[in-house]
Amino acid sequence: MRPLRRTDHDTRVEMMPLIDVVFLLLTFFIYAMVLMVRAEVLPVPLESYVSGTAATPRQIISITIAVDGNIYVGKEIVPFDEIGEAVLLQSKEIPEAAIYLVVEDGESSVDRGPLLTGTWDQLRSNGLEIFLVGAPALEEPSNK
Repeated sequence: MRPLRRTDHDTRVEMMPLIDVVFLLLTFFIYAMVLMVRAEVLPVPLESYVSGTAATPRQIISITIAVDGNIYVGKEIVPFDEIGEAVLLQSKEIPEAAIYLVVEDGESSVDRGPLLTGTWDQLRSNGLEIFLVGAPALEEPSNK
């Protein structure tokens, strides 16, 4: 019987595949950081209102009532009892700013009606003028 020849090869650690994977991960994380964009207000789907008019460009203070029941002034969550003070503080910093109240469109497990009326009441009791924000109506109402 003939013996099998075996050659002993030195084991090598290949660095090229490791470098490829590292650069792939680096590229992914750089691309992910580029896509992180800071927005001035929260992106929310809006209700449609028939009686609306287009807003004039000026600085704003936005109050958003989200689907989950949280209330945001700008991009920060504010407790319901402190909305008036938070908006007054921002309106002192930017006196010419318009105050926009936004209600996020969508199904909610939280009853947002009391949040809307309570927020409106707090702001009006502080003497602030509030504008309700919505999307343009899809069709004009018929006058009957």
